[in-house]
Amino acid sequence: MKIIYHCFGGSHSSVLAAALHLDLIDKKKIPGISEMMSIPYFDKTTKADFGSIRLMGVDEYHNEIYVLGKKNLGSRYGKILMGIAEILGVKEDLLTVDCMSRVNWSMKIGGFTSRRMGWSRLGRPVLGKGTEAAFLDLVNLVEITRIKAMKRVQVV
Repeated sequence: MKIIYHCFGGSHSSVLAAALHLDLIDKKKIPGISEMMSIPYFDKTTKADFGSIRLMGVDEYHNEIYVLGKKNLGSRYGKILMGIAEILGVKEDLLTVDCMSRVNWSMKIGGFTSRRMGWSRLGRPVLGKGTEAAFLDLVNLVEITRIKAMKRVQVV
């Protein structure tokens, strides 16, 4: 199965969710900004990355875990991906996860300041505090996603 975590920029909430899914960070300990910065792609997205589906890794059940920045497409992007998967006959092999419901204002302001404005020295501390506050919500989202993925696995 392929699991795509997506958010506005593909640089913060989706990347953190994918890192949690892949056990790159401990879900029982809220990471600081320096630990977050060590995650591949975290706060490193460029304009060229928007719309690109980037592989983060493979989980213990051989699910491929991806991240994606979708800009203003909202929930429509997941519907587009699922529609394409259905046309290709692989709908049961794809799970899209919208991370935006777990994003708070501090993450939005910090992410905008760091990525869009290019002022990472100002944006990252705000982003870090917001991400720390949203961490348990992202852990919850990942756990829900893992359960959904397990339900889709066919046992023969």
